[in-house]
Amino acid sequence: MRNERRKKKKTILMVILTMIGIFILGTGSYAYYLWHKAASTVSSIQEDINKSKKRDSEIDINKNDPFSVLIMGVDERENDKGRADTLIYMTVNPKTKTTDMVSIPRDTYTKIIGKGTMDKINHSYAFGGTQMTVDTVENFLNVPVDYFVKVNMESFKDVVDTLGGITANSKLAFSYDGYSFGTGKISLNGNEALAYSRMRKEDPKGDFGRQDRQRQVIEGIINKGANISSVTKFGNMFKVVENNVKTNLTFDDMWDIQSGYKDARTNVTQHELKGEGTKINGVYYYKINENALSSMTTKLKDSLGLES
Repeated sequence: MRNERRKKKKTILMVILTMIGIFILGTGSYAYYLWHKAASTVSSIQEDINKSKKRDSEIDINKNDPFSVLIMGVDERENDKGRADTLIYMTVNPKTKTTDMVSIPRDTYTKIIGKGTMDKINHSYAFGGTQMTVDTVENFLNVPVDYFVKVNMESFKDVVDTLGGITANSKLAFSYDGYSFGTGKISLNGNEALAYSRMRKEDPKGDFGRQDRQRQVIEGIINKGANISSVTKFGNMFKVVENNVKTNLTFDDMWDIQSGYKDARTNVTQHELKGEGTKINGVYYYKINENALSSMTTKLKDSLGLES
């Protein structure tokens, strides 16, 4: 089962890289336009963060150094700064041809770096945006964050509708936000995909189940997006990326990763942080087991070629 999941799952990093890749791999009379539009799009979504203090020296993508990336799924709504409800930390090592991916539960109880308080890790974004979230994750896992990709969860519906809908393999029958979902292969439009990826409380696996459904939606987007053939859809996808994605990856970084790190995509291992739920002053938190956290830190450092 695990091997099947490894083969089936793409790294979440490839969500954005594939979306951009779809643009730059166009053929025919508009290939030249797509290339330059893709470069322009990436330039417009740049957001800088401080260099990680967890590294003694900078990484070099051109030399195929192992790197890490933090995927942030931010639920931003009108008049609400939002929270980083999806946090996935990944290491990519082209030398061992491996990718390790760990999902951080949104309710994880940890120190919020820059605020000096203990709180749910997803609140870090509401308190201090991208930088505070990156700093908090680095402190929590005790590993460097080299790159980040931030995606507005609301953009899921725009992407799905632009593609004409997607399919997912539902493992749970449930209703949420006015929509009902059965089990097995199901078709989803934009609003349905957003509802499907948001439900959490009715899932026996809680936040882990929701993360799995989010990955299903992302896979559906990748699979459908690979078949884009019309200029109109390309144009709409560029708009979605420009309006809903931020990253510190440059266009050159993305291109080098696509060409030099592709073998690492073939061996993806997903990890879960074990812990238990608890209440503090009446508020629910998820406390990660310290031994499990220490073991995960060691594994991630090994993947990055860092001393434990």
